[in-house]
Amino acid sequence: MKRQDALDYHANGRPGKIAVVPTKPLNNQRDLSLAYSPGVAEPCLEIAANPDDVYKYTAKGNLVAVVTNGTAVLGLGNIGALAGKPVMEGKGNLFKQFADIDVFDLEIGSENPDDVIRFCQLLEPTVGGINLEDIRAPDCFYIEETLRKTMSIPVFHDDQHGTAIISGAALLNALEIVGKPIEDARVVFSGAGAAAISSAEHYVRLGVRRQNITLCDRAGVIYEGRGEMDPYKARFANPSTARTLADALVGADVFVGLSVAGAATKEMIATMAERPIVFALANPVPEIRPDEVHAVRPDAIVATGRSDYPNQVNNVLGFPFIFRGALDARATQVNEEMKMAATRALALLARQEVPESLSALYGLRNVKFGPDYLIPFPFDPRALLWVAPAVAWAAVASGVAKEFIEMEEYRERLEARLGRARGIMRGVINRAVRDPKRVVFPDGEEPKIIRAAQLLVEEGIAQPILLGDRRTIEEHAAGVGISLEEIIIEDPATSPRREQYALQLWKLRQRKGLSHGEAHQLLYNGNYFGSMMVACGDADALLSGVNSHYPETIRPALQVIGAHPKAGLVSGMYMLVFEKHIVFCADTTVNIDPTAEQLAQIGYAASRIVRTFGITPRLAMLSFSNFGSVRHPDAEKVARAVQILRQRDRTLVVDGEMQADTALDEEILRESYPFAALEEPANVLIFPNLSAGNIAYKLLNHLGGATAIGPILVGMRRPVHVLEKGADVQEIVNMAAVAVVDAQERSQPADGTTRAFSTLGADSGYSPRT
Repeated sequence: MKRQDALDYHANGRPGKIAVVPTKPLNNQRDLSLAYSPGVAEPCLEIAANPDDVYKYTAKGNLVAVVTNGTAVLGLGNIGALAGKPVMEGKGNLFKQFADIDVFDLEIGSENPDDVIRFCQLLEPTVGGINLEDIRAPDCFYIEETLRKTMSIPVFHDDQHGTAIISGAALLNALEIVGKPIEDARVVFSGAGAAAISSAEHYVRLGVRRQNITLCDRAGVIYEGRGEMDPYKARFANPSTARTLADALVGADVFVGLSVAGAATKEMIATMAERPIVFALANPVPEIRPDEVHAVRPDAIVATGRSDYPNQVNNVLGFPFIFRGALDARATQVNEEMKMAATRALALLARQEVPESLSALYGLRNVKFGPDYLIPFPFDPRALLWVAPAVAWAAVASGVAKEFIEMEEYRERLEARLGRARGIMRGVINRAVRDPKRVVFPDGEEPKIIRAAQLLVEEGIAQPILLGDRRTIEEHAAGVGISLEEIIIEDPATSPRREQYALQLWKLRQRKGLSHGEAHQLLYNGNYFGSMMVACGDADALLSGVNSHYPETIRPALQVIGAHPKAGLVSGMYMLVFEKHIVFCADTTVNIDPTAEQLAQIGYAASRIVRTFGITPRLAMLSFSNFGSVRHPDAEKVARAVQILRQRDRTLVVDGEMQADTALDEEILRESYPFAALEEPANVLIFPNLSAGNIAYKLLNHLGGATAIGPILVGMRRPVHVLEKGADVQEIVNMAAVAVVDAQERSQPADGTTRAFSTLGADSGYSPRT
């Protein structure tokens, strides 16, 4: 990641990462009189008479203050409150994205801990909870302890407790796997700051004996009689002859790194006890890499803070859901029972069977509890449903809740609060990173493509191949400071593959009127050259169209690669991601006026794509008629398509013909059409013709606030996908990830498992490499 990228991300468009969004209409004089004077006086009077009504009439119950004074910001140190503001905005974003909690980020211009305390105390009427962030030790301990004693809302310092809670879950499960009792485990910490001390204290509550814990700071081992130290470190000053981290690790069962990159060496890890547990949690570079650990201790279980290794200890598994449970229970504090409940909930969740839908979202199979799966994935949507209820119930059981929680009803509320839409694209990218593929870009001279290629390499999503004039590409890259070191450049005009491709293309199209010379000439076109690369196995997928109209992009691919023989039809689909739900739309790009049989094939292919995303498809075949209300050949065509599709896949939930509002409104379905197969709103919309599909998805995208991912080409013989003309860099990266996942699925053994994207519509078991 380049410095300018980060700056542009924060500066472009509306500066910053958060905004205040109204939750009530203000469209006319009546709304104004209700929102402000005179109507606002009524809730004010109710709250004055009964203070608890503030949770009924205001946003306090879903509002958290993220508070810092900037004295310990990330790995940047004491950069001050103002410079720490981008981090606090980011934390607010995470609260909203993962738990639907609103945030005010508040930066305090004082390093005096008493000022921070007084500031937070004065906030109590405004917010339902306070998340302390990036405050140096030992001030953070003093601040949190004081606030917990003097305030009646939850106060939580994530830097202390977040890592403790998540790593505690990993510790419980790792010890279970290696068969070591927790009370016998010897634990060594590299680091003695807020996170390390809090984690050590949490481990003691989990069952680790205090005398079995060794803390090491910059000066070495913290031991009894070492000299002056703050009272928080002193709690772990045990009698010991060890003076260095290397000394302490001899015979240790657990290493917990909360310090700096490279703090531990292979030689140190080699001296640990049998089946050691290594948590190297420094970010972005751990104290020791997993491959270095396994080089000397193949019997070790390893966790890091990184997403590209198994067992990522990420605080996002904790704080959003802890606050969600605390707020919903109206807890007066986050006590030890609630933290313990969060740890045990995460530990238990990791031991549950991982749904195929979740494994598919991450591009994995047969994910099971074990050395490489100690804790849930950071984007596991089940974490909200496990951690928040556990925390809320612990608040009730420990007597700090003002609201009783009925668990089943509460889980239903949580599911309704957050849909799965937020994690879908993250899941696709995570899948791509696990096995990057070669993606060829015919528009290789386009600056946006070059920029996207750099991001694909940096994120490990794909191996990009840029087609075009080498000098032009190099000049564009140099102009914006992009390194082409790991990006392949292929010039169709000078490529040594040209003769081979021309011969292959001529053989393919000679009975379609194409001469050998014409085939040679066509290969100057990047779309033809790129399609031949994919057809001949020199690239795994093609992604094109940023500077050309759709037919210009798709025609070469159809001529060179063509439809899958078992699908017989190519169609286009968009995934529209709204805040809390996803709608898939097909066909939006290819077939102008499909027959009933073709509509059925489009619906069948779309349903299989949706299953690949881990979503159960509910198809609506759309028309201007509701179940025969209008007699017209166009409506009858759609009804016939429903019959064909039901015969082909009797497990599929599909109905029609129906109007769009019927398909998307549960109340209309229930009251007017109780016989419908759809009992919930449809999430896959199949349009009767290209005009309807293309117009509808563009309206939803631009007026409905959806993020459009696509067009995803369905039914191609090999992975080919198209970019919208004018697509921005992030859209290019997203579609490249889709193309990589498509290619991954095709490269897997023909074992009957679900195929992705372009192969969908063909029978399972087909291997495109044969």
